[in-house]
Amino acid sequence: MAFLSAAHSGPENVGPARSGSSTAQGAQTAVAVQQAAGADPYFPEHGDPRYRVHRYELVLDYRPGPNRLSGMARINAIAGRSPLTEFVLNLADFKIGRVRVDGRQPHYTHRGGRLRVRPAKPVRAGAAFTVEVHWSGNPKPVNSPWGGLGWEELEDGALVASQPIGAPSWYPCNDRPADKASYQISITTPSAYAVVAGGRLLTRTTKASTTTWVYEQSAPTSSYLVGLAIGKYQTVVLADPGLGGVPQHAHIPAHLLPEFSRDFARQPQMMHLFQQLFGPYPFDEYAVVVTEEELDVPVEAQGLSLFGANHVDGARGSERLVAHELAHQWFGNSVSIADWRNIWLNEGLAKYAEWLWSERSGGRSAQQLAASAHRLLSTLPQDLRLADPGRKSMFDDRLYERGGLTVHALRCALGDDAFFHMLRAWAGLHRNGTVTTSAFVSHVARFAAEPVDELFEAWVYGAALPPLPGAETRAAV
Repeated sequence: MAFLSAAHSGPENVGPARSGSSTAQGAQTAVAVQQAAGADPYFPEHGDPRYRVHRYELVLDYRPGPNRLSGMARINAIAGRSPLTEFVLNLADFKIGRVRVDGRQPHYTHRGGRLRVRPAKPVRAGAAFTVEVHWSGNPKPVNSPWGGLGWEELEDGALVASQPIGAPSWYPCNDRPADKASYQISITTPSAYAVVAGGRLLTRTTKASTTTWVYEQSAPTSSYLVGLAIGKYQTVVLADPGLGGVPQHAHIPAHLLPEFSRDFARQPQMMHLFQQLFGPYPFDEYAVVVTEEELDVPVEAQGLSLFGANHVDGARGSERLVAHELAHQWFGNSVSIADWRNIWLNEGLAKYAEWLWSERSGGRSAQQLAASAHRLLSTLPQDLRLADPGRKSMFDDRLYERGGLTVHALRCALGDDAFFHMLRAWAGLHRNGTVTTSAFVSHVARFAAEPVDELFEAWVYGAALPPLPGAETRAAV
């Protein structure tokens, strides 16, 4: 996750997924997980499990000077297994101009970041319905235990970093990670500003002094992963799709280009490696944004990662973070968690991707990095359980390090062939879906020659730090 720095306030044996039937099986599993997921135990006021959203269409107008946002959202959704007499959208403290459900005016209230809507006629169980919401105001971060999250006004522009509950700071949504939907986002701003969002740029139209940017993200996306940056950026190509790779672009302040060119020079190689290890890149393209502001840490969004100026030093000082955010496109974004108790699946796999990149690019081996992480954790309190770290500790550094160590322990136990087959199958079977820790445990067991129950019990469900995995790892794939 990322925050603006304080200075700115701000079971049967299966192999790798290759066939359409395997993909379909994964999609069915994902739907089942999503339908079974109830209110998020860490954030019960965020999200409404009584329905799920299929698509968001957002039409926004933003003026950076006065920090003024007006918007219209058309939300296509499907009722759950019971008739929907009311439902909730999460939306921060904006002025509501109009609300419609299937074209009819409902009764609604808007308090405490919750837009509670009672349709004029209940929506039948399993029926599709459309909600339209108009809102306006001055967007600002929403309060959280980690400070302000979501829409952040910058010195010259804006940035959205929503993990985990910041999405309602700028648009109405069913704010739960399991409810993934496609997005079309149209944003009009003064023409001096560039707009970057996750997804494919469909059109850019200039009229008088404003420009409208329209982006399409067709892959199912969790609300917190809808990324956005508005600023004065120079766009550079990192990888040309004509060369057979994934299209990769960067949007950066012009004065940072010399340092950026070195710091991100190896990102295309990372993409190539991760596709070998994890399977095909799950989205149409990948973009990075570097803001003028400093960020405590970078943030992943769907098809997009956001970095601060402090992550560009011309010495590849943050290259592990470049790898980490790229890996999240597989683990966290495409394969998403059903609720926030499972966050170690995102961060542990992304942390291990850092170690894999180091190992493959001439740096320290995964075993050496695991040993360093283990030494660090041995000096810290051992009261964190990966399977349910609690809201207070869901972004604790220990979760990242222990998550990486858990993945390394799996590699040592399975051996490289089975381990990397397991990872590719996990990313392939659950592409565009949602998962849980228990689903991961069952998945790993299919690739293990020996039972892995004790390994998971020690590393994931227990709190005491197990011994350092000591088996030598062989070269992968």
